[in-house]
Amino acid sequence: MNEELLRALEDLCAEKGIDRDVILDALEAALIAAYKRNFQSAQNVEVQMDRATGAVKVMAKKVVVETVSDEDAQEQISLEDARKISGQLQLGDEVNIEVTPKDFGRIAAMTAKQVITQRLREAERGIIYSEYTDKANDIVSGKVQRIERGNVFVDIGKIEAILPLNEQPEGETYQPQQWIKCYVSEVKNGTKGTQIVLSRTHPGLVKKLFMQEVPEIADGLVEIKSIAREAGSRTKIAVYSQDPEVDPQGACIGPKGTRVQRIGEELRDEKIDIVKWSEDPAEFIAASLSPSKVLSVTLDEEEKSAQVTVPEYQLSLAIGKAGQNVRLAARLTGWKIDITAAAE
Repeated sequence: MNEELLRALEDLCAEKGIDRDVILDALEAALIAAYKRNFQSAQNVEVQMDRATGAVKVMAKKVVVETVSDEDAQEQISLEDARKISGQLQLGDEVNIEVTPKDFGRIAAMTAKQVITQRLREAERGIIYSEYTDKANDIVSGKVQRIERGNVFVDIGKIEAILPLNEQPEGETYQPQQWIKCYVSEVKNGTKGTQIVLSRTHPGLVKKLFMQEVPEIADGLVEIKSIAREAGSRTKIAVYSQDPEVDPQGACIGPKGTRVQRIGEELRDEKIDIVKWSEDPAEFIAASLSPSKVLSVTLDEEEKSAQVTVPEYQLSLAIGKAGQNVRLAARLTGWKIDITAAAE
């Protein structure tokens, strides 16, 4: 170690946001292990590094005794020899004696390189993990890097995240260098570092997009009560405002539909139904079946089921293609819904 290397290490630590002393402490510990591994002399040692110059010394700790036996020579020093170092030393005192080998500088340089590389890698992993743990259950923007076996690898800044095949809406395709927004569904810290798992199917993606696009939601004037989604096809979102002067549906739709349109474009033209939430289950259920018209709702509180009547000509609309509309309405409200048609 020398002053030039120390300055380079200091600059690197500042750039990476890492405490220099953490690395130097680890280096001293590694040098002790290297000394014990390479030299059959004193084993009760410590390494002292000058934090300004980088100079390294190996110091052996020895106990002052009257007479030293051959087998204890590595841990003990005679009182006579100790007095040559300091006339104040007494029996039982500990004294540090420099035992730095002649070629220890070469070992120190090799060890320093290994420790600094390892600790920087570990520290970077820790910083990345901490940063992206805060982004869990949030959305990030990234650029598609490559696609392997259906899995999409996305550059989201300091790390490459994965969008697994099972987290991609059916029918969506991606191209290298394409920008996409994804929901951070999981942040894992393993032996290979931090792994970020993304999703384009999670209902949270829709929620976060509305929070970004609708100021009234970000400000708390409008609340998202529930979301039901079949990714790539259709989403129902229930919204509510305690302020009677704020129209929660209108706020989410935006002027001339611009807000919901932008969200729909990000979701590749996924259809979005914005439903007004109500404390009255019958009213909420009727609204959830939008765009169909509902004539009546009969509730069974015990079974938490609802019998809904719609005009006969709107039966197929209320049920939806392959039952999608009523299925999403049931998930949105938390009620089992059966639909019957009233005769004209």
